Amino acid sequence: MTVRSPGGHQVKNADVAWGAFDPIAYVDHNYRDLQSEDAEILPIVRDHFGGHFRKQDVGPVSGIDVGAGANLYPALSMIPWCDEVTLFERSPSNVEYLESQVDSYDENWDQFWSVLRENKAYGGFAVDPRQQFRKVVKVEQGNIFGLERFGGRWSVGTMFFVAESMTSSRDEFSLGVERFMRALAPGAPFAAAFMEHSKGYYTGKKFFPACDVGESEVRASLEPFAGDFEVYRLKTEPNLRAGYSGMILSYGWRGNSDAAVPIL
Repeated sequence: MTVRSPGGHQVKNADVAWGAFDPIAYVDHNYRDLQSEDAEILPIVRDHFGGHFRKQDVGPVSGIDVGAGANLYPALSMIPWCDEVTLFERSPSNVEYLESQVDSYDENWDQFWSVLRENKAYGGFAVDPRQQFRKVVKVEQGNIFGLERFGGRWSVGTMFFVAESMTSSRDEFSLGVERFMRALAPGAPFAAAFMEHSKGYYTGKKFFPACDVGESEVRASLEPFAGDFEVYRLKTEPNLRAGYSGMILSYGWRGNSDAAVPIL
C-alpha cells in the first residue's frame, strides 16, 4: 500500500523539507512528559540492553541512534555501555537541537532516565548521566541511506520512529531498515520502534510523510539482517497523535550473516 500526502501524491524522503521540522514543538508534544507508550517501551529496551551487557565480558563499545530527531531516550539507554554514541540525524533543525543538549540536556529527560535506572544494570551506574552523555555523545548530520559506507561499525544501535516516518514509499522504508541493520556489527543488540499504520503526521504546521506498515512488514524488513529478535505490538492505546493505530517495538541482535535480499 502506498501512503499519500494531503495533496494525494506519493512522498519520498528526498521530497521532504527536513529543515522545516520543528524539534521544540515535537518535544513539547511527545517528550515534555513521559507518555504511556514510552513508559511501556523503556523497560523492554532497558532490560534488553542491560541483560546483554551484563553478560558480556567486553569493554565499552560504540553505539548509534539512527534518525535521533529530537528524542534523547534511545541514546540514554546506551550511554552506560558506550565510550561513543553517535546521534545520526538528517534534519538541520534537529541537529541544532541535539547539539544544544549535549553539554547538559533539559530536565524533562530526567524522567526517562529514572525509568532506565530501575534496572540495577543502570541504577548501579556510578557516573552522573549528564556527565556521561557529555563525554560520549556526538552529533553527526547525515542521510540514513548513506549509512552503507559504515558497514558493521557500531556494536549497539537504536532507530526510533524513523524508517516509516521519513517517506511514504515501502521500498524506502525497507531500505532504511536495511541501512540501519547493516551499520551494526554481527551480534550487536538493537532496538527499533515503529508507528503502526501511520498516515503521516504534523510537527507544528508542517506535514511529514509516513509509510503504512504493520507487524508483518516490520518483521519482513528485519528478518534478513537480524538473528534472534522479537516484534512486539505495544498494549498501550494510541494517544500521541491522530492517524496511526499503535506502536511496534522490535528488539534483538544483528545476525552473523545476511539472507539474500533484492537490490532496489
